[in-house]
Amino acid sequence: MKHSDSTDDAPEQGSGWPVLDIDRQKKGGLVEQIVIAISVMVGSRALRIGTRMPSVRQFARCNGVSTFTVVESYDRLVNLGLLSSRRGSGYFVARHDIAASPQAALIANTLASPTAIDALTPDLYSGVSDALPVGAGWLPPEMYGEATVLDAVRQAMRIPASRLRGYGHPLGFPSLRQHLANSLSEELFQVEPDQVLLTHGATHAFDLILRSLTKPGDTVLVEDPGYSNLQSLIRHHGCIPVGIARSEAGLDLDALAVEAARTQPKLMFVNTVLQNPLGTSLSQAQTHRLLALAEQFDFWLVEDDIYRELAARGEASLAAMDGLRRVIRVGSFSKTLSPVLRVGSICASPPLVAELVRVKMLAGLTTSEINERAVYHAISARPYKRMVERLVTQLEAARERSIDCLAQTGMAPVARPRGGMFVSAGWPDLQTPEWNGKIIADMALKAGILLSPNEFFMLRAPETVWFRFNVAYTDTPVLQAFLQSIRPR
Repeated sequence: MKHSDSTDDAPEQGSGWPVLDIDRQKKGGLVEQIVIAISVMVGSRALRIGTRMPSVRQFARCNGVSTFTVVESYDRLVNLGLLSSRRGSGYFVARHDIAASPQAALIANTLASPTAIDALTPDLYSGVSDALPVGAGWLPPEMYGEATVLDAVRQAMRIPASRLRGYGHPLGFPSLRQHLANSLSEELFQVEPDQVLLTHGATHAFDLILRSLTKPGDTVLVEDPGYSNLQSLIRHHGCIPVGIARSEAGLDLDALAVEAARTQPKLMFVNTVLQNPLGTSLSQAQTHRLLALAEQFDFWLVEDDIYRELAARGEASLAAMDGLRRVIRVGSFSKTLSPVLRVGSICASPPLVAELVRVKMLAGLTTSEINERAVYHAISARPYKRMVERLVTQLEAARERSIDCLAQTGMAPVARPRGGMFVSAGWPDLQTPEWNGKIIADMALKAGILLSPNEFFMLRAPETVWFRFNVAYTDTPVLQAFLQSIRPR
């Protein structure tokens, strides 16, 4: 750390306040770096208990950051129990023993350490790599029905000139919200258009929910294995992800009850249908018990429902069972139209939608009306249902071919998928420092193949080696030859 020569900005104890070594190019925001640095100083007793911190203005000037950044950093440190705030007096160091605050230790650790998704290939989401996207989450354009999508985009571009003046409706394009409300009311549960909030895809929806319902230090339950980007997002918000084991049999609800009693979670994210990465669905009995546990331990359930259109009719729906009292339903069109359109949705109770809209407008104003118009034109057109039916049939055939091809390399499914675009499969051999998913993924990338190893999806340390395969790209000679060449003997 550098030290300021100025005494104007020093705390009242008399010593100059150390200027933090902030790297503006480093992954993770300025707030995270400040929280980590001060946590280390408090834990090492470089800052004594009772030490008065610089004022927000002093700290901002000393370190060349905004006062908003300092306020958020101090608030997080107060929530971690490392600082206390006294009205009219400022902020003071409250404790040294970080270990006495498990939340502080966990948050400092997760903020300081890169996650698997940061350390491995970002190409899984960018789509700019020339590598064969076996581990990616998108389908080839021809499977989506590119003619329908392109026609919808052309229609959306004919937007009335009057609509070019403003930002659009805070909830999103009204015609699309009305269409979604009608479709959901017919097929799953009764919902009004004003209970539908449009977002920049499902990940934006998750971010808004976390911003609205959690604070740093809160516990958030997730499936393990589960959606990797969500785990990173939860950590970014200063929350603690706690994994609940998910397998072919579903969620370990007994373990969930134990963790809920121990950690008092604020909410849980769950894929009811065609879970990513396993492709399995929860039974009606499991969803009923999950709702009962959420009621018992008073936490929200966020139903990640983006794969429902690829599933068989009649699969369990938490939103339908609950009526949006405790369930927040997240949808998306990236799996049936195109991920480029970036349109998702949140369905929730009216009071919660009002708060989500407020946060949406604060964080980024409205979403793209042109994208939302394109989605509306696509899903309201006659060919859409036939297009989705054709996609489901194509995926079913590709999934069976993928399982057969992987079996020829000695790989077996981790769980038998109920549908969708993924098969997770691997070898029974135990991982070693020389033989694990990351090493194999690095080897594959050098061979021009993009793989998603199990480390992406798990909070627990994996015992065996497995990968999530996109069935649209798995039946290829290049992948077959690579897997055969590294197959354990």
